[in-house]
Amino acid sequence: TVGGKLQQVAAAVWLEARYGKDEILEAYLNYAPYGGNIEGVGAASLVYFQKRAAQLTLPEAITLAVVPQNPRARGEGARVVRASSAGAGLAPSRERLVKAWLEQHPADVERGLDAPPVRTVASLPFRAPHLTDQLLAQDRRNDSGREVFTGIDPRLQATLERAIAQHVERNQSIGMRNAAAVLLDAKTMQVKALVGSANFADAEIEGQVNGVLAKRSPGSTLKPFIYALAMDQGLLHPMSVLKDAPTSFGPFSPENFDGRFVGPITAQDALVRSRNVPAVAVASKLSRPGLYEWLQNVGVSKLASEKHYGLALTLGGGEVTMEELARMYAVLANRGELQPIRYDARSPVMAKAPRVLSEEASFAVLEMLKTNPRPDTGQPASPAVAWKTGTSWGFRDAWTAGVFGDEVLVVWIGNFDGTSNPAFVGVQAAAPLFFSIVDSIRAQGLGGTERPRVTPTGIAQVEVCRASGDLPNAWCPDRVATWFIPGKSPIKPSTLHRRVLIDSRTGDAVCEESVTTRWEVREYWQPDMLKVFRDAGLPRREPPRAAECGADRAVDDDAAAPSILSPLRGVTYAMRISKPVALALNANTAPGKQYWFAGSGFIGEAAAGQALAWTPPNAGHYRLRVVDSQGRADSRELVVEAVP
Repeated sequence: TVGGKLQQVAAAVWLEARYGKDEILEAYLNYAPYGGNIEGVGAASLVYFQKRAAQLTLPEAITLAVVPQNPRARGEGARVVRASSAGAGLAPSRERLVKAWLEQHPADVERGLDAPPVRTVASLPFRAPHLTDQLLAQDRRNDSGREVFTGIDPRLQATLERAIAQHVERNQSIGMRNAAAVLLDAKTMQVKALVGSANFADAEIEGQVNGVLAKRSPGSTLKPFIYALAMDQGLLHPMSVLKDAPTSFGPFSPENFDGRFVGPITAQDALVRSRNVPAVAVASKLSRPGLYEWLQNVGVSKLASEKHYGLALTLGGGEVTMEELARMYAVLANRGELQPIRYDARSPVMAKAPRVLSEEASFAVLEMLKTNPRPDTGQPASPAVAWKTGTSWGFRDAWTAGVFGDEVLVVWIGNFDGTSNPAFVGVQAAAPLFFSIVDSIRAQGLGGTERPRVTPTGIAQVEVCRASGDLPNAWCPDRVATWFIPGKSPIKPSTLHRRVLIDSRTGDAVCEESVTTRWEVREYWQPDMLKVFRDAGLPRREPPRAAECGADRAVDDDAAAPSILSPLRGVTYAMRISKPVALALNANTAPGKQYWFAGSGFIGEAAAGQALAWTPPNAGHYRLRVVDSQGRADSRELVVEAVP
């Protein structure tokens, strides 16, 4: 109508009075309709040509220029297939523009301005849809409208998607329908691949739900952090012997997954074999931080009160997301430092990350987890993989999380509605998928390369008696190396094995040798440990009744007991904390290994004539103690004052 046209003229004059030609053209290009819900030349360029507007060729720009004049007929995103045939009037309109262009730029006739092929909306890339939705939702909440450049590696993303699809398809007969996985680079904390469900388009499994952000029970995947905290608090070392026997912790009486008890077990085996009772026993001895406080420190959200969980938190009584679990395992890979997960490739890496575990405990726990045998071969993975499984109560969730090379991988099997399935056991359902992904990534050379890890300066190895986990005496028949943190790890000389003179007629220990006596090495377990063996169905022979002259005739009573020469008695050492103190014995001390302790923490071993350098961790009072292989000891108080 005339009135409508006058309004448009007035609007045009108003715009001309306020904006320049370039600004008006920019606004037009940003808001012009291009068919369907496609708005602006930037979006149209990405949809129809899968490139940015600045990268368009002249023929492509000419094609887009004529669409807004009649977007329904010439565009309709999904209907456009080829510029020469799609959309009523597109080809003729384009030819008219080409003709007008060549009249002003005749030299461009040699460039060739034929209509280029045009893609459809259906041909748009559809990669990492869960992550895309997650980042778009964050962008809307922040109202930033910015471009996001993710660190997703398309090859790794395709590897995870393919492995999950194949794994679910192979296990449909046992009711497996859904899975999720997240992979990140621990060095940069950049997410390299994320699959939130087995099929984004499958409504029956709620496929559009992002399982990486869903709160689920983690089962036993938190146990590595219990043992790391225990090492930091001087409660154990990897070969410490724990009790796997029926135990009550107030009203809580945990059971193992297999319903059996194995008796005495090393901390390393208890972790690898995922024994519940030893883990709860260790968790009950933690001071501050305990597991609950540590989970708060690393950013686990929506935790109920500590009393709500009690010790059941050790076995997965709380809930975490896959993202939170991946961040926790990255703490182990990053030597105890907590860093945020990065989705945006342009976000800065944290310069100074807070420490939530010691470098030594993180290293030791990874070494323990590397001994976990693969489910397919029954042997530890080679190249090494530090991994742990988890099964939630009621078989609702099956997990496997681990570190290989610089990568952290977490996989989950389950149903978003919480439906249980007896097949959802971590080692049976999730571990095969975990190793399928690990093997595929390594086979393609996309990551997971095993690199030599530098041993932290604050950790060392020592030989211990396998049966007791303590420093071996002369009669320990089976010895094994273990990691320990000097001055912190609790190790003492073993008294389990003793050489005694036995009367073959009575089985008792006697004092004098005769034709009816023989020397034997016997195990002297404490009564509570003998009960643990009996409860586990592995009874041990009772130690022989001791003779009045003493059961251990192998001790050389004439040899001098250890006697501390340095540090001096009653002297306060004013020194820089980084400077070591020399620990030495008198010259008349009996030869052999001497074991040094600071409090209950093991420092190291040295021969009687050798000094041992020990650096106090900080100023304060220390009780130094030295013990020889026969159990004889000497001690001394030491006061250290720090000077600048």
